[in-house]
Formats: sequence, structure tokens, C-alpha cells
Amino acid sequence: KNVVHVKCYLKYSTEKWAYEVKLKRKKWKIIELRHLFPCVLHLQYGFINTCLKSLVIEKFGEGAWEKIRDQAGVQDSFMTHEVYKDVITMRLVDETCKFLEVTPDIVLKQFGEYFFEFCKLSGYDNMLRALGGNLYEFIENLDALHRYLSLSYQEMNAPSFRVEKKDNGTMHLHYYSDRRGLSHIVPGIIKAVATDFFNSEITMEIIHQIEEEERTGKKEHVVFLITQKPDFSLKRPSKLSSAPQHSANMTSQLEKQLNKKRLHLPLKPREQETDPSVVLESTLFGPGRNLLRGFEPVYPETLCIDINTFCNIFPFHIVFDEELAVKQAGVNLQKIVPGLQTISIRLDQYFTIIHPEVKFTISSVRKFINSQFVLRTKRNMMPESWRNRPMLELRGQMVWMESLHFMLYLASPLLRSLHELEERQMHISDIAPHDVTRDLILLNQQRLAEMELSSQLERKKEELRILSKNLEEEKKKTETLLYAMLPKHVANQLKEGKRVEAGEFKECTILFSDVVTFTNICSQCEPIQIVFMLNSMYLKFDRLTTVHDVYKVETIGDAYMVVGGVPVPMASHAERVANFALGMIIAARGVTNPVTGSSIQIRVGIHTGPVLAGVVGEKMPRYCLFGDTVNTASRMESHGVPNKIHLSTSAYHALKGKGFEIIGRGEIEVKGKGKMCTYFLVRNLTVSDNEIMGWQVKEPESGQESVQSLRDCSEARHCQDAQSSPNHDRRPTIAMKYFDSATIKDELSSNSYPQLKDLAGTGLSFSVG
Repeated sequence: KNVVHVKCYLKYSTEKWAYEVKLKRKKWKIIELRHLFPCVLHLQYGFINTCLKSLVIEKFGEGAWEKIRDQAGVQDSFMTHEVYKDVITMRLVDETCKFLEVTPDIVLKQFGEYFFEFCKLSGYDNMLRALGGNLYEFIENLDALHRYLSLSYQEMNAPSFRVEKKDNGTMHLHYYSDRRGLSHIVPGIIKAVATDFFNSEITMEIIHQIEEEERTGKKEHVVFLITQKPDFSLKRPSKLSSAPQHSANMTSQLEKQLNKKRLHLPLKPREQETDPSVVLESTLFGPGRNLLRGFEPVYPETLCIDINTFCNIFPFHIVFDEELAVKQAGVNLQKIVPGLQTISIRLDQYFTIIHPEVKFTISSVRKFINSQFVLRTKRNMMPESWRNRPMLELRGQMVWMESLHFMLYLASPLLRSLHELEERQMHISDIAPHDVTRDLILLNQQRLAEMELSSQLERKKEELRILSKNLEEEKKKTETLLYAMLPKHVANQLKEGKRVEAGEFKECTILFSDVVTFTNICSQCEPIQIVFMLNSMYLKFDRLTTVHDVYKVETIGDAYMVVGGVPVPMASHAERVANFALGMIIAARGVTNPVTGSSIQIRVGIHTGPVLAGVVGEKMPRYCLFGDTVNTASRMESHGVPNKIHLSTSAYHALKGKGFEIIGRGEIEVKGKGKMCTYFLVRNLTVSDNEIMGWQVKEPESGQESVQSLRDCSEARHCQDAQSSPNHDRRPTIAMKYFDSATIKDELSSNSYPQLKDLAGTGLSFSVG
């Protein structure tokens, strides 16, 4: 309500979008976008999403990840150093819960345990182990780790932790986060740390959960009760573990020897000062003490350092009282913020607290006394020379001096790189020689360069992965198209540059069909109507080739040619082609004649016999059949009757006694063949029309499900064709079972095609390319 005007700009220093906000009765104020709208922009690095992906794949497989990712509508992979919106992670978590049918807290706890292991495997093992010697120290230094990582991951919005020891040995872990609903990750992480690093078992339960109003908005505050139960049986002690005990035993023996000597050989005061045993005892244990009773520090009566020296060697420290009045400041800090030279000026007039995100009061500071504090100077209180520079940020430790009731802020400039140092027109010499910030700037400069190189490599790797995936998809499309034109084993030989041998198939069944009065239809219709009619018919016929596993040789105009038993020999070739022909008659009823508006009529002819098969042609090579069997099958079609399936004598004998109803036609004169005794195939007595069409889901009598259906791709692309039957075209295609189906499937999977020979017994070859 107080905002009058907003200007947006890109900060050159951090390459972040920021806003200049003009408030009522106030000057312009610069606010980073994430601070202006903290509830809108929650970002995190791809490391988190990558971890979640790895968890799902490891526990449930690639298929589970694909389903979860598709349902969440997110990409397949994430860049480690790229920033992503929180909503992506929340979608993945929600879909994982739905997929596993569990509550979010279970998924988040499992994720917390896995995240700890994932961090170790990602190279953070030693860094995590170095945080503390026990669980309390580990948790106490988590914020410091996050602050260190923020030097490299500048957009990281990590949660904050505060731990309190209780008299009964338990601990209260305070968890603060801008992100709501993720607190269940914490028990998973902390339990894994306790087990792995400190060889102990713990229990964690939520005892308090509220939303607190902090400087940057509402934060989720969850308090966990941690009960720690040491269990040293979890890990076997190493060889080195006995070293402290051995040292303690040696110390105890030495002390006994010294005491024995002191009892038996009393010394004069003068001799005591130079006696080696007394000197050794004093050196090892200190006067009047021993190591077994613990270390006790010795403090001087007066501080042996003058004020000027202290302010120079700690050039960025601040001392302030309970009212935030500045009592003392380092010399370099006075140089940059001259207002601090005014005694008792309020610290919150010149600085704001960036981390932890608390209000600038002495009670809030003492509440987070174990956290690292980051303070930033206020632009309107800086000298003119600093108005156009990025503000100075300090990072350091707050120390409460109880005897003086003062707070000491021992800090250093928060600088991530030489670039940030130059932007503030500062130099390495401005930082105290003992301050490791000097080394951190130089080391982090190198690390940032390495991270940028790593990020570029990761992006290139992802681009290559996507290109490879797209290439594989295009390759599959190309192979699908190629396999639609040529048999698979023939196409593979051609791709490998091999010569394709042609050979004889001693017995197969060939079918020809055409449309009755097709010439008349063409003369009375527009070409596009003919295209629609043929396309609708061929889509139905192509689907039937999948149902009965017959090979489509070619189509010429209205003529459609298929063969059974080629290119893979099969004993049931005649039954397959016969059932395919019956399906053609049924399917033709769903194709409309554009002239009459009624269903089209087709003629079908079938013949069984030997053929020679091979690839011919160099451009657009085709797998063709040669021999008298082809000619005879064509004659059966041309001498057929509309809506009838015309069989030759050899085809009749191949189908005789196999459950088909066949009637004799008698002898007819066949062009080029003379008189032939032919037959008509009426129906299949053992199966229904739905099974022949591949529509039946369950087999009659047994009630068992048929083999897995495969949708025809071509039919799916043309499902909106007005000529097609929507009720049937959208049904799944069920392959019909034959007695030799399993054998053929094994041969196809192993590519063990039989050796094909010509009639003379010698191999013929058709050279392609």
C-alpha cells in the first residue's frame, strides 16, 4: 500500500533482477526481486531435483520415473548449477506420493535419508564430516556450511537451523524455512547423519510448529525433539581407536611413578624448582592439575592489547549495546561508513540483517547467537561515492559479552570474487592479513571459473543427450518406414551394405484383390474422392495384416497383394491368408462407393504354391515375388465373383479339413491356364467375425485374454477419416492366435531366417547399390 512507483533493472554486480521501490514520504529503495516478492519466487538448484530423480530410479526403476515425470509435466533432466522453480520439485513430490500411494511425510523422510547419501557421493563427504565431532556441533554448524556454499550457489535459499541442549540430554532442533511443508525431510537427514557419522540412534518428533513473521515475510518454524541413544555396536572400532586409551594408560603410569618418587624422596624447596620430575609434571599436567581432570584455561588479569591495535587488526568489527548503540568499530569499517564514527549511533540505522532473516533487535540476535550473521549497509546512509556501487556486506560472528552487556560483531567483508571486490573499489590490502577472506576470494574466483566450465560441459552433455534421443526417435521412424516397405531382415542387410540373396519358398499362399467396377467409379468421381476411398480401404486391410501376420507385397491402383509364408516360412500360411480374405470382405462393407453411396464390392483370389522372392531395383528397391504361383493367384482374382473369395485347387487342398466352409464352383476356363476346378471360401467355422477382424478381447469358451494388442500407426494417423468406421477403427488390434505363432515369434526375435535357395539349389543374388 505504501509503494508509489517501481523501477526494474538488472544488477550488474550479481546479475540478478532487482527493483527500485519508491515508498510514500521516503526515498528510493533498492530491493532484490526475491525480497520484494518472497512468496512468489522460491528457487533452488537442479541438484535437488536430480537427487529426487536418482532416488525414484534407484528404488522403483526408470519406468516409474517416466510416469512421475510425465504426470508432473517436467523435463527429464536438470542442470546441477541451474536454478529451477520450487513448483517443479513440489509437483514431483506430489506425483511420487500418488504413484506410491503414500503420504508426503513418508516420501520426504525417505528423500532426506537419500539426500544425505547423495551429497556424500557427490563429493561433500569430507566437508560434512568436518562440521562437528558430535551431532550437536554438526547441526550447530549447518548454517555456516550453507553460507559457505552460497559463495558459489548465490541463488541458494537454504533453511536455517538452531539447536538447544536440554538438561535431560535431549536437544531441541529449530528449523526455519520459507518453504512450507518440507520439514519432514529434516528427520531423514539428521537420522542418517547420526547413524553414519556418530554411530548413534536417535528419535525425532515434532513438538511445536508455527508460522513466524520475520523480516522477509512468514517463515515456517518447526521444533523437533531429538533423543539421542549412543549405540557403539553399529560399527566395529578401528585399529586407531585404541590409541587414546593407550595414551591415557601411559599417562596414568607416569603419574604413579612421579607420585611414588615424591613420597620416597622428599625434596628441599630449592631442589624442587630444578628437579626434573617436578618440571616434567608441571609441563605435562600444569601446577596442581593433571590432564585427567580436564582442561582449564588461564586468563590474564588485564587485556594485553591497546585499543588502537585492536581496531586495526580487526578492521571490520563492531561493538554495540542492548539498545544497538555503537560503542566501537574497526578502522576500515569507519572509513567506508563514516557515520559509525559518531559514538552511540544506532547500528540499525546503517545496517540491515540479511542472514538470518530476523528483526534487528538484541533479543533476535541472541536467539541466533550461534549463527553466522550477514549485515548489509543501507544505501541512503552511505557516502555519495558509494551510492552507485553495490552495498557492502559483512559476514561474521556475534559474541555476547555478559560482563559488559555488549555484543561484539567480529566480521569480514562478504566478497565472492575479485569482480565483487573491484565493484566496491576495494583491495585485498583492506582485509586484515590474518583474515582468511583474502584466500577465500582468490580460491572462490578459481572455483567459480571451474563451476562455469563444469556448467558449460553439463549443458553440452545435456544438449548431446537430447540430440541423441531425438536422433534415436528419428531413426526409429525411419526404420518403421523402411520395414513397411521391405521385410525387416532384408532391410537390415541393405543398411549394412550387404547383398540380399534371393531364394525359393517351396510353399506359400498368395492373395490378390481389386475393386469391382473401379474403372467406372474413377470416370464418375473427382480424383480426391478416389484417394479417400482407397485410403480408407487400405487402412482397414493394413490393419488386418497385423492381425494375421501376413506380408503386404504391394498395391497398384485398386489391386492389393499379400502373401503368407514369405519372407518367414510358416506352416499356417494358408489359414492366415484365408482368414485375412474373410476379414477383407467384412472390412469392405465399411468403405463407401462415392458414386452410389453404398458399400464397395471387391473380388479376392487365392492360390498356393512355390515362389522365388528377392529385392529388385536400386532406387526404391522392392521385395518382389516371381513364379507361376503369382500369375495363377492373379487369375483367381480376375476370374472371381464380387464379394466372393475364389480359391484354386491347391489353395483348397491347403485349407481342407482346417475348419473352413468351402463350396465348389466347378470347372471354369482360366486365361492362360485352360480349364481349372475352383472353389469359393465361405467362412471359418471355428472362429467369430470379431476374432477375424481382431476385435475380440476374450476368446470364446475359455474366457482367457488374447495376446497384447498393438494399435496400427497408420490407422491412428487417419482416425478422423470420414470414410472410416469410428467404432471399429478405434478398437485395439488383437493378433489372432495360430498353432505356429510362438515358433514364428522366436524366429523373428532371433533373426534366424532360414537359408533361401532357388529351384536349382544354388543361391541367386540381387545386387543393390
